[in-house]
Amino acid sequence: MIGPRSARRAAVLALVPLLAACENSATAYVVDTSQHALILVRERPYFWSSTIDQAVVVSRLPHCQRRVAIHPGTIALTEMDVYEAGALLWALRQGERWYLASTETCQVQDWNNPGGAPPGTYVGSFRLKDGNPVFVAANS
Repeated sequence: MIGPRSARRAAVLALVPLLAACENSATAYVVDTSQHALILVRERPYFWSSTIDQAVVVSRLPHCQRRVAIHPGTIALTEMDVYEAGALLWALRQGERWYLASTETCQVQDWNNPGGAPPGTYVGSFRLKDGNPVFVAANS
């Protein structure tokens, strides 16, 4: 006969593979120092979710640090290209969506990019490498 303690332990062990299907990752584009970065955060709290919650953290310490939710992503990471768009301003493209991220005003917002052309120099992209989200610089 299985006691309540053994049953609870078996239930917890049975859930471990299900929890492994969740994702909680963050990867950064370091602008010039560890105090100045754009960070892509992806969270899938439940294995049955078909989408992943995403956010961009704009950080230029000590003046700015804010996490802003963006549109949900797919389970497989859709690459996010990063372009310099001005002083302390970046344009981010993920699929058909564009965002502007500013470490001057500490904001991230949707951007309807007329024409769809990149507004500046390509600096790199957030993508999967060996199954993990990473930032790959343009000169890599």
